[in-house]
Amino acid sequence: AIALLAGDALQSLAFQWLSEESEDPLQSGQIPLVHLLAVASGSRGMAGGQAIDLESTTTPLPLPELEIMHLKKTGALIRAAILMGAHCGSAPLKAADLQHLTHFANRVGLLFQIVDDILDATMDTSTLGKTAGKDDAHQKATYVTLLGLGPARQRAEELEQEALLTLARLPLATQRLEDLTRFMNARHH
Repeated sequence: AIALLAGDALQSLAFQWLSEESEDPLQSGQIPLVHLLAVASGSRGMAGGQAIDLESTTTPLPLPELEIMHLKKTGALIRAAILMGAHCGSAPLKAADLQHLTHFANRVGLLFQIVDDILDATMDTSTLGKTAGKDDAHQKATYVTLLGLGPARQRAEELEQEALLTLARLPLATQRLEDLTRFMNARHH
């Protein structure tokens, strides 16, 4: 219960910071940032994905729906963070650049979740810092339970490569995003 309240408070704090008084919110770019975060947090994002997750406790999810759920949950917040960072940067962005960043963020969001599922199935509670095997105990669909451990690892590798190839299409400095992508796949907790 405390974790839920903390999450709610942090989400509200993000909107508070984004909407701090500005001489001209339109010119400062605050409105698009608030919009991105609202979409990522609401029914088309995290809340919608969580609704799918709650519903899946009675109906097992097939792989395409699992992917949709994760693109909405963690994926939506990662996508918002990437796009908000792009909007705050000084480089002029074209529509194609934003499409590439969106595709990149979606790949990284799924990569994060697949690695999370792999870690949940292979690591212990003390290493993870959270209860290991929780999804399996609740019979939740994961990439590991639907694909198997080896194919889940292979899919993570594919997503890492897709994300890096997408970054290579951008006329921007992307080293930090490349590092983030590699970290997502190599992490141990």
